Amino acid sequence: MKLSKNFSLAEFACKDGSTTPPDAVKNLKEVAENLQVLRDHFGVPVTVNSGYRSPSHNKEIGGVRNSQHLFGKAADIVVKGKTPAQVKAAIETLIAQGKMKQGGIGLYNSFVHYDVRGRAARW
Repeated sequence: MKLSKNFSLAEFACKDGSTTPPDAVKNLKEVAENLQVLRDHFGVPVTVNSGYRSPSHNKEIGGVRNSQHLFGKAADIVVKGKTPAQVKAAIETLIAQGKMKQGGIGLYNSFVHYDVRGRAARW
C-alpha cells in the first residue's frame, strides 16, 4: 500500500511482524507525506529504520513508554549522503517554511527521529 509518492506502508511496518492497526496506518500516511517533502527537498532516498512499533516491540528495544512510534506518528530515518545534523537542519527549515508539520525531532549519531505530534519537541 502506497502512503505517498515514494513511501509504502511496508517501510513503516513493525520489525516484529505484527499487523499495523488502522489508526496507526492513518497516522503513518501523515508521516509519509511529510517525509515525502523532505525527500523531494534533498532529491535522494530517505530510509525508514523504524516506523510503527507494537507495544511489545517498543518495550523490547527500550523505547520510551509513550513513544510516538506506538501510534504510527514517528519514523527514525536516514537520508542518503546526508549527516543526521544536515537532516535535522533541513526538517527545521521545512517546518519553519510551513512545508512539514511541527513535531518532534531527535538527533542521534546515525539517524534522525521525526514525528507529527503537532507541537515542537527537540532532543
